[in-house]
Amino acid sequence: MPAVTADTLTLARISAPGAEVTDRPVRSVTTAPSGFEGEGFPVRRAFAGIAKNILDPFIMMDQMGEVDYRPYEPRGTDWHPHRGFETVTYIMDGTFIHQDSHGGGGVISDGATQWMTAGGGILHIETPPESLVVSGGLFHGLQLWVNLPSKQKMISPAYQNLEANMVKLLTTPDATTLIRLIAGDIDGVQGPGSSKTPIVMAHATLSPGARMVLPWNPQFNALAYGLKGSGFAGSERVPFGLGQAVVFGHGDTMTIEAAGSTALDVILLGGQPIGEPVEQHGPFVMNTRAELQQAFDDYQRGRLGVIPANGIQPFRGKP
Repeated sequence: MPAVTADTLTLARISAPGAEVTDRPVRSVTTAPSGFEGEGFPVRRAFAGIAKNILDPFIMMDQMGEVDYRPYEPRGTDWHPHRGFETVTYIMDGTFIHQDSHGGGGVISDGATQWMTAGGGILHIETPPESLVVSGGLFHGLQLWVNLPSKQKMISPAYQNLEANMVKLLTTPDATTLIRLIAGDIDGVQGPGSSKTPIVMAHATLSPGARMVLPWNPQFNALAYGLKGSGFAGSERVPFGLGQAVVFGHGDTMTIEAAGSTALDVILLGGQPIGEPVEQHGPFVMNTRAELQQAFDDYQRGRLGVIPANGIQPFRGKP
């Protein structure tokens, strides 16, 4: 990921926690299984094994890569539908191109985020551009699914393109941690992403040996996922690292520490639980089985959108 320097954006300094705050204890640490998605790009299922009620309002998250592709290895997804939730695609290294049936689209590259509200239904595609397929190269990203409450599941689709220079940058009081705030509020600083469901999403990089005590909305759940390096979670210093998800309990702050030998990169997530039934199958997230069946029927009848006449397609050239 390109280096972020202090002159990119004025850094906001996080306040030191007060004496009356309660640090969130670690409830569990799980290890993401590996698999393949779309046309064969490697993923880690970041939240596999974590109960739905603990994840709420999040449905799932895939870590895509980190992988250094050889020429003609990169793969994406073909056109496919979604209904009932929001997809958040964050690209740390490499490039994806996106297009959807509601007019959204663009290039997601090197720290940019694409926020798509599927709502009542949309078709879209995410795929590496021809140049990346031909040349190969480093690729690393995430896709997060954020649930919508029942009253908003059928809203009109929407799209946000958040370039890397739009994120808010924060640092700890000792300036040993850089936090890229993508959405939500941390210590009074608001990220650029607009979410229908109240959440926080941030990417933190801790210097070797750094300790971060982060103010966290006590009404939100709290999750951390290791992207690179290793470290410790909670004041009890539970070890975790690459490909591992930490679930925190209740409290006012979240504590993470990097191991002394390496930097630690983590995704930080929290949200207001919706507290409704969740029925998910493939690309649809609804409240009941009947609503899932209706989503499949609507897709088969072409009611979730139409691929544009100039719709992009995955590049499948041969060397």
